Amino acid sequence: MERAPGLSVRIKLTLSYAGFLVLAGVLLLAAGWVSVLRFMPEVGSSPAGTLDRSDFLRIFTSAASAVLVFLLLFGLLGGWILAGRMLAPLTRITEATRVAADGSLSHRIRLPGRRDEFRELADAFDVMLDRFEAHVAEQRRFAANASHELRTPLAISKALLDVARSDPSRDLGETIDRLHTVNARAIDLTEALLVLGRAGRRSFTREPVDLSLLVDEAVETLLPLAEQRGVAIETSGDIAPAFGSQALLLQMTTNLVHNAIVHNLPGGGTVWIDTGPHAGTVVLTVENSGEKLSPSLVTTLTEPFRRGTERIRTDHPGVGLGLAIVKSITQVHDGSLTITPRPAGGLRVSVHLPTPPAPTVT
Repeated sequence: MERAPGLSVRIKLTLSYAGFLVLAGVLLLAAGWVSVLRFMPEVGSSPAGTLDRSDFLRIFTSAASAVLVFLLLFGLLGGWILAGRMLAPLTRITEATRVAADGSLSHRIRLPGRRDEFRELADAFDVMLDRFEAHVAEQRRFAANASHELRTPLAISKALLDVARSDPSRDLGETIDRLHTVNARAIDLTEALLVLGRAGRRSFTREPVDLSLLVDEAVETLLPLAEQRGVAIETSGDIAPAFGSQALLLQMTTNLVHNAIVHNLPGGGTVWIDTGPHAGTVVLTVENSGEKLSPSLVTTLTEPFRRGTERIRTDHPGVGLGLAIVKSITQVHDGSLTITPRPAGGLRVSVHLPTPPAPTVT
């Protein structure tokens, strides 16, 4: 944004300091003048050899002018020094802002000294840079991983087409089936990226939503998959009134149930789903049996495109965005997500969401 040049804050403060100092000097001299005149004899009425008012006025005016000039110079010099010392932290903050604007997010102000307004501003700026740097790093890592994940099905498709072109006698039915599988995975990944981006923008309308009904809908949709894998689903709990986007919360619930079904025991696994209110929030808990997972591995499962080694060996590895989407949807609904490994194996995922606001009484 272009702005017309103007006086710096330091010059303005200097002029203000000098102006107030001179004004205070004028008021003090005026008070002294009035006080002395009350006891000073009139012109011609004073004894010989003593000062009368005209003599005093001449001397006082000369001395007052010298004092005011001194106060002006002293105010300008002292104001310039004081303003410089007071604005030194602001100068460091401005320089750090310019460095950050040039793309260097690793620079920090780290302003020393006790807390005051400037240091609070510097600390807040450092915290903002920390979060912004972490966000940019996460976005870059996400873009790199997304590019890699999207490149894989495209590369496989190209390889299949090259093989089919170079070998006309090859069974086209098998090639078409493999291309269909690869294309379906690319579509699933693209749709997951779109859901993740839509959730992060917070561009949705909030309304009361019953999580227990969303659980029923998700279970009904995924029941054929569970039966195919030999996984039993057990639901329990009470009505769980949340407040948010029904579409996004349904996506979150479906991802949790799908994740619990897919990453389960090869046969005879179980998924436990529970909903209900708890301490001013509503809680959706999804547990599944499975292999034992280490706590260090569990902490990475919400990162995009991160999968544990135990999970990659399944025949349905997914696109690596299931729990990342759950985390994003939970955050934009001002909720919290807790993931812990079960001692017997598998995961326990709990989502805490705020309840609908109380209706206003008119």
